[in-house]
Amino acid sequence: MRFLPVNLSAFMVELQSLEETMALTDLLRDKSRKFAIEEITPAARTVLVRFNPAITDVNSLVRQIAALDISITDVKSGQLVTIPVHYNGEDLVEVAEYLGISVDEVIRRHTSNEYQVAFCGFAPGFAYMVSKNAELNVPRRQSPRIRIPAGSVALAGEFSSIYPQASPGGWQLIGVTDTAVWDIYREEPALLKPGYRVSFVDASKAPVTHSLPRTKASLEVVGHREDITVLATGLQTLLQDSGRIGQAALGISESGAMDKGALRSANRLVGNAINEVALEITQGGFKAQANCSMLVAATGATCEIEITTIEGVKYLVQQYQPIQLAKGDIIRFGRATQGVRSYLAIRGGIEMAQVLGSCSFDTLAQVGPLPITTGQTFAMKSLKYQTAISLNEPVMMDYPSAGEVVILDVVLGPRTDWFTVKALQSLTSQLWQVTAASNRIGLRLQGETPLEREKHQELPSEGTCVGAIQIPANGQPVLFLNDHPLTGGYPVIGAVCEYHLDLAGQIPVNAKIQFNPIGEFKEFEGSRDAYANN
Repeated sequence: MRFLPVNLSAFMVELQSLEETMALTDLLRDKSRKFAIEEITPAARTVLVRFNPAITDVNSLVRQIAALDISITDVKSGQLVTIPVHYNGEDLVEVAEYLGISVDEVIRRHTSNEYQVAFCGFAPGFAYMVSKNAELNVPRRQSPRIRIPAGSVALAGEFSSIYPQASPGGWQLIGVTDTAVWDIYREEPALLKPGYRVSFVDASKAPVTHSLPRTKASLEVVGHREDITVLATGLQTLLQDSGRIGQAALGISESGAMDKGALRSANRLVGNAINEVALEITQGGFKAQANCSMLVAATGATCEIEITTIEGVKYLVQQYQPIQLAKGDIIRFGRATQGVRSYLAIRGGIEMAQVLGSCSFDTLAQVGPLPITTGQTFAMKSLKYQTAISLNEPVMMDYPSAGEVVILDVVLGPRTDWFTVKALQSLTSQLWQVTAASNRIGLRLQGETPLEREKHQELPSEGTCVGAIQIPANGQPVLFLNDHPLTGGYPVIGAVCEYHLDLAGQIPVNAKIQFNPIGEFKEFEGSRDAYANN
């Protein structure tokens, strides 16, 4: 095992094979509570381990994991799922030609060998499945398709998978299934989970139907009061709370408010729990009317907050203070002058059904309540008991403006050694401009000197964290933010420290970033032999 730094609360365990990865994953799931592990993200040759540094420390965890014997571990097999496939994929003939076999033999190998889900990633419900004896190892397409239909059955490397929803992709398509492997309205949205066994059958020879019941709530429209009406949404307005933690097994990242400090402040100002859902407003331009008396608060990016009464009187109010709205009052957020995202919290909170334990909308996974639209109405939750409000909430940061230089502390790893010495110098010495292609998934950066790799082999998909600085083939970094993909196939040279993630989420287009490493890249000491007798 190699133990590689990822962040102040995460590290990566690198192993020699997929079998070892699955074995270690199985052991860590059993020992997660004992080891104080918060979440694990298994991938092809690695396991990303996230922990709470207030409870344990990385060196203790490394020693405990290094002492585990993964050579004798039998990976637990889960339930068997049978999936009918129509073998009519666009790449089926090419796959057969590449392997030097017939199309019928490709289908025979795919249907006569049982697969097992090794891990999930890329998209919710996207399961990486392996079979010991299928012998269907094929490369990805040289040019990925822009759109692959939902239900497409595909091959890439040693894996087989099913695209849960329409998306871009570079896997080889051999067929399609009508079975929904991901349905957010089911009690268990993901049909396939790590450890599950999968049997593919030829739908033309042995039709199989597979359906799971949807939850009752998903089929009913629940009426609610119209306490507040949205009059304008600006560039984008979303519902966000603290996010979904612990959904890595489904292929879903944490998401949640981009500036969690501002979200907590807004909720404290109106007496809510700090993780209560609020409106996240991007670049201002939001406007809403109160249809009853309510207490609200605005925090985050600096912008003008204007109130217009029912009599037409207009006045300005300050952020980071409670704001009393009377029935008929209209609140308007002007354009953000510093920072990107503002937050509007309402006393009691917004009545909204949770999706997988959160009301946050994940823009990549498309999970959660959809983006807010003009004319949409909301109901306030009823207060069960009186709560105190905060009258003194300090602004937690100096929100950056376009053109400013923002310094972000970073932890180097886990793939820093994949880059040249010159690339590491360029990462930290030059300024990186935030481009207009940036969003909640990540900041796309542009620098004068692209980062060159020392190692050019293909990197098997591995787990990524919020703040990861991934380097694609063009050498221009992508800084992953809250809605990032759970796994990625490009090397990560470093990650922004957790205490600077709120700041990263508030950096506007055309601002510049300077990365400041807080230490040298160095893997953790952790040989299994060294700790086997401890």
